[in-house]
Amino acid sequence: MASSIIGGLIESGHPADKISAADPFAPSLERLRKMAPVNLCTDNAEAAAVADVVIMAVKPQVMAEAINSIARAVRSRRALVISIAAGITITSMQARLGPEAAIVRCMPNTPALLGCGASALFANNRVSASQRDYAEAILSAVGISCWVPDEVSLDAITALSGSGPAYFFLFMEAMIDAGVQLGLDRATATTMTMQTALGAARMALESDVDLVELRRRVTSPAGTTERAIQNFEDNGLRSLVNGALQAAADRAAEMAREMG
Repeated sequence: MASSIIGGLIESGHPADKISAADPFAPSLERLRKMAPVNLCTDNAEAAAVADVVIMAVKPQVMAEAINSIARAVRSRRALVISIAAGITITSMQARLGPEAAIVRCMPNTPALLGCGASALFANNRVSASQRDYAEAILSAVGISCWVPDEVSLDAITALSGSGPAYFFLFMEAMIDAGVQLGLDRATATTMTMQTALGAARMALESDVDLVELRRRVTSPAGTTERAIQNFEDNGLRSLVNGALQAAADRAAEMAREMG
């Protein structure tokens, strides 16, 4: 995700020499070196020492250690901290960075790797208007971004768009398997499923009507689509989706408590 954000920033015109990246794992730095001429180092504190914005693109399990390593530099420079780690609350970050720390929590998703991500952001009351604009510009470099009114809403965002790509992948897997059961070879079923998913998403994004109307236009009375849709409805698809997203949101809240 860090590489995607760096790539998006450079693509949108941000000077590469104004970006520093730190990673203790040398092969990761080598991959990044080949991608962009940014400043590289293995020491978090060294990178943070010259930063006005620090993006914490680390796993939740190592966030405490990573924050401790940059805390002095962040306090000294009054830098904005943007975290993309799931389950790590602003309160837990302030416990290490100090109560005056300006923090934005962000929940992106993996399509950011292709520049079509969907990111939700929440800022604490120490974040200035200009810092909010900067945070939004950074995440908009890899897709779309929006602000949520409270930190709890990030659990719902995690369930919806953070985990969402996996839901569509699962549905596509099921469609491909069903196509094979109907007699198609797997390559054909895969190609037709993926192109159909892409086309449907583009129609939904680019159309001036809502999803209900788009679905109605595809669903001829007494036709094949109507029969399939009715089967989905009879078997509780909506209830299944509601339950799955609630389970994901509950797990996001559990992770926040576990991570402290």
